[in-house]
Amino acid sequence: MRLTLADSGFLYGETASGPLQTAGISVIDGEVPFERLYEHVAARLHLVPRFRKRLAWVPLNLAHPKWVDDPEFALENHVVHHPLPEGTKFQDAVDVAVELNEGLMDRSRPLWKYIVITGVPDRTLLLQQIHHAMIDGASAIHLSTVLLDYQADAEPPPPPTTEWHPEPAPSASELVTEAIKENMESFARSNPLSGFSQNSEGENDGSLLSRATRTLTGLIRPAITAPWNAGSLGPKRKMCWSTYQFGDFRQIRSVFGGTINDVALTIVSEGAARYLAQHEEASANRSFRVMCPVNVRTENESGALGNQVSAIFPMLPAWPMDLAERHKRVCEETARIKEAKEAQALTQLQESGLSMPAMIMAPLQLVGTRFDPTAWSARHPAPVLPKLGPRPPFFGINFVCTNVPGVQVPQYIAGHEVLEQTGIMMLGGNLGYGIAVTSYNQQMILNYTCETRLLPDLEKMVEANESVFAELLNAAQSSAAA
Repeated sequence: MRLTLADSGFLYGETASGPLQTAGISVIDGEVPFERLYEHVAARLHLVPRFRKRLAWVPLNLAHPKWVDDPEFALENHVVHHPLPEGTKFQDAVDVAVELNEGLMDRSRPLWKYIVITGVPDRTLLLQQIHHAMIDGASAIHLSTVLLDYQADAEPPPPPTTEWHPEPAPSASELVTEAIKENMESFARSNPLSGFSQNSEGENDGSLLSRATRTLTGLIRPAITAPWNAGSLGPKRKMCWSTYQFGDFRQIRSVFGGTINDVALTIVSEGAARYLAQHEEASANRSFRVMCPVNVRTENESGALGNQVSAIFPMLPAWPMDLAERHKRVCEETARIKEAKEAQALTQLQESGLSMPAMIMAPLQLVGTRFDPTAWSARHPAPVLPKLGPRPPFFGINFVCTNVPGVQVPQYIAGHEVLEQTGIMMLGGNLGYGIAVTSYNQQMILNYTCETRLLPDLEKMVEANESVFAELLNAAQSSAAA
């Protein structure tokens, strides 16, 4: 199976300082023996065929890589135990999980790994790593419904009816021949400019070209240069999260309007604005550019792996302000973006055929090998420049805020309840801070990940966000009681 452009982009875009595996931490009730967790995954492995497939790169990158069976697949390479000393504190174990996730995944094997971290009293941590080339947020949630149970005493699924045997790996000549054939067929049947004449909804006055141009033009509006954008990233990360009741988010939404995602954007944008004010950054009349991934998976594509995702880029005030006014601005901005169908325009642009030829990305096959051109800069990251007066305008993304709704009932693994599920944000380039908003079992979890040199005091950012949430909830409760 050939990777799509969207899937391959997460391979082409990663560096030794910015690995692009999706990763999450599941907090499991109790001290679960590693063997039981291993057996749990082994009993369900046949339900996820992609877990036994590795990448096959086409020579000279004449086409995007393929998923092929791994003839040397061994589950013990993918479900591993990382014991810590007995009595390890919970946050110390989280720090270990984040450190284990800092490196690139082994591209010679299937791009997933489950690391069982033990040693914390009454808890077991499961670090789940799956490369973004394989899944997006929505398919990650679907995958959890396959690998986890909805009852503590659930029976394992029926075993496979036949024993798995890998298909023979294609040779280099076969990969080249197939790629040339596909390229010729694609060129013969498609017109790269056809997507610009009319969009998928047949709108004559809102062609793909004009809509996409308006969207991309908005991305060059200058934003504020936040401290966490003021340098290139090294590999070190720190992460922590705050857990809230989903009902509290609903109450805030019912009073202030908008969506749950608007409430989250209000919290994280005001929290970031307060952080800048605490650090005496000049933020008046400046804006954050936030990237919010958007699931564009259709009903027919539900449950499929791979990436079906676009994004929106709201511009939000970077200075502290009245929370009701901020939330109003957030709602107005997201409503404007939805009305302009910006996410759909970017998706159509990507699907129109106007994409970077795979061959141009050939040097990036070296990432993760001993010839990796990005490894030196990861070992020797450029120093963070000190603040010398006002910072210049910024034309990138200040931070990512992704919202991945999960299941709202308890899930179990090896007979033990999963108490919390949270994600580790991917960071790269000069994107030194990001937020993953997840929901699970009537909880909302705001997870914060940073590069430690660019944002050395993550706890101050978290405190600012928690204060914003408390103030919003108090205002909502007061309004409801009036």
